[in-house]
Amino acid sequence: MKKLTAAILSLIALIWADQALAQTIKLGTLAPEGSVWHNVLRDMAEDWRELSNGRIQVRIYPGGVAGDDADMVRKVRIGQLQAAALTGEGLSNIAEEISVFQMPMLLRSDAELDFVRDRLAPSLEALLEQKGFKVLYWSEVGWVYLFSNKPVRRPADLKPLKIWVWAGDAAWADALKDAGYRPVPLPATEIHMALQSGLVDAFSTTPVAALSFQWFGQAKNMMAMKWAPLTAAVVISTRAWERIPEDLRPEIMAAAQRAGDKAKIQIRSLEAEAIAAMEGYGLTVNEVTPEMAAEWRAEIEATYPKLLGKSIPEDIYNQVAALLEEYRGTGGQ
Repeated sequence: MKKLTAAILSLIALIWADQALAQTIKLGTLAPEGSVWHNVLRDMAEDWRELSNGRIQVRIYPGGVAGDDADMVRKVRIGQLQAAALTGEGLSNIAEEISVFQMPMLLRSDAELDFVRDRLAPSLEALLEQKGFKVLYWSEVGWVYLFSNKPVRRPADLKPLKIWVWAGDAAWADALKDAGYRPVPLPATEIHMALQSGLVDAFSTTPVAALSFQWFGQAKNMMAMKWAPLTAAVVISTRAWERIPEDLRPEIMAAAQRAGDKAKIQIRSLEAEAIAAMEGYGLTVNEVTPEMAAEWRAEIEATYPKLLGKSIPEDIYNQVAALLEEYRGTGGQ
């Protein structure tokens, strides 16, 4: 009996030791459950569990239950979350340099985005790490388009409408106001309710996001002009990262990078499918002529001086402008 009791106590001690060694990483995301972003995060979580023999468990909080991007950044800082999948807006709350990717009509294609981001990634990751956030992988939400409850094809069509903008992006809201638009700053988690109540009439997001969140149901017009890429990244607090056993970190990071590559391929291939699916439910895609696009470019580029030095550091803008000049000068389109 004594031997049996000792064996049981030893087993309990081992279980307790394993539990003490286990690390639970709480990860927040705006992505709805079942969306491509959520599925990729879930696959990464399973890879981490297997690679660590269960020592690392990732608990995902999808659909904005952990709050908007700004909320998740705050919760990672205070330890309520250990990781988050953030859009460029959330990342800009940590390092404002990242907001350069969201400048409307600056970048024109996936190829330009890849060229610029690949070259800036090391310095941007270093900035984020200085602020306590380690990048696990860069991702994206897709290209942003304008959705509205009335047809919009040129600037004059948009000015009477109430446009959702990210809460906290005061410089962009002020620039829009100065140009004669009607911005309404709100957290992204409130867009659906704001559309239903009439608080906003228009918003800009990616087709995959508009479909995934069902926002397009209240705004069944999409302007067929790329506004900007909505970049993203999955980050973990440096405190949580340093708790991961050092010998596991290379494999954990490699699994995260694979997840990022998978997400990028899937998101880029889904845009056309998402638009077609929404058209099947009544979405109208409003074409933009070259003349109209030129109007938009003149209107938007006039806002740049109001953003530079405020929400977007001039130095990072100059770096991006130089890289774009290099890329376009070699024949890239």
